Amino acid sequence: MSDQKEISVESVKLGKIELAPEVLQIIAGLSASQIEGVASLSGGVVGDINQLLGRKNLRQGIKVELGDTTVIQVSIVVIYGYHVVEVATEVQKKVKEAIEDMTGVTVDQVVVHVEGLKFSQPDKKKEKEQTHRVK
Repeated sequence: MSDQKEISVESVKLGKIELAPEVLQIIAGLSASQIEGVASLSGGVVGDINQLLGRKNLRQGIKVELGDTTVIQVSIVVIYGYHVVEVATEVQKKVKEAIEDMTGVTVDQVVVHVEGLKFSQPDKKKEKEQTHRVK
């Protein structure tokens, strides 16, 4: 999900410090998943299957594009009832801030793709109790 280039962060007397794009993916995934209103990161069919199996992949739904500019793409699912644009804007701010604060890498753009909405599941136990009551 990322370009295979590494980011050269700093050269010091001891040598060079490089960051793999996967590091940026994990930072972006953690910061995006902590935003109120984000149900999950959306990583396509394979990511959805892993999520059903209980596996959490913080790089899922995150794409890092390196070149003249650094672009982070984040695919999310928003919880129904939250203002979608406000949630996406907060994801942009927090992802950019987290990557820049933790790595020193300048993020030029954070592109948020809202892949869907998650609806809360009705409590089946309460439904059963309600259907079996005598009126």
